[in-house]
Amino acid sequence: MSRYAVARNYADALYALAEREDAQEEWLTMLGEIGSLYRESPPFRAFLNTPRVAMEEKKRVLRSVLGDRYPEPFIRFLQVVLDKRRQGLIPLMEDAYREILNERTGRVHASVTLPFEADEVFRGELEAALSRFLEGEVAADFRTDREIIGGLVVRVKDRVLDGSVRRRLQLMRRALLDENAAAVAASDSGSPE
Repeated sequence: MSRYAVARNYADALYALAEREDAQEEWLTMLGEIGSLYRESPPFRAFLNTPRVAMEEKKRVLRSVLGDRYPEPFIRFLQVVLDKRRQGLIPLMEDAYREILNERTGRVHASVTLPFEADEVFRGELEAALSRFLEGEVAADFRTDREIIGGLVVRVKDRVLDGSVRRRLQLMRRALLDENAAAVAASDSGSPE
C-alpha cells in the first residue's frame, strides 16, 4: 500500500472522529499545526522519530503539551499514530484530510503561488475570483515564491494555470530561440557549399 493510501486511511479515521464532534474544520487546523511542526521543527521531528525515547514517554509528553489545547480524541489519535510508527505520514495525513473535507463539503482545493505574502483581504478576493472562475467554492492554500517574479500560479487537482512572469519569460525565450534556430537553418540551406 502506498504511503498516501495509508495516510488517507488515517485521515478517514480522523475525519470520522471530527464529525462526531462536529468540528471538521477545527480538526484540520489542529492537524495542520501538528503537520507544520513535524515539517518545520527538526527537534520535534527527531523527538517523535527517535528510538531512544520510550513510546510511553512520547505519548505522555504529547498529552502534557497538547492536552489543554486539543480535545482528548485528537490526542488519542496522535498517540495511535505514534504506536503504529506512522508519525512520518502526518504531513500526508493533513493533505488527505483536507482532500476528504473538500470532497464532503463540495469545495475545490487550489494551491496558489504568489511572488509576495498576500494579506487576508487579497486572499479573500482571489478565492472569490477563483470560485467564480471554477464555478464552485474554492479553499486555497497560499505559498510565496519570489522566483515567479510576478503574476501567480494556481494548481487545482491536475490542472496548472501559470500566469507568472517567469513562465511568460520562459515562453518568450523559447520563441526567440526557435526563431533564431529557424533563421540559422534558413541561412544555412540557402548558402552554396
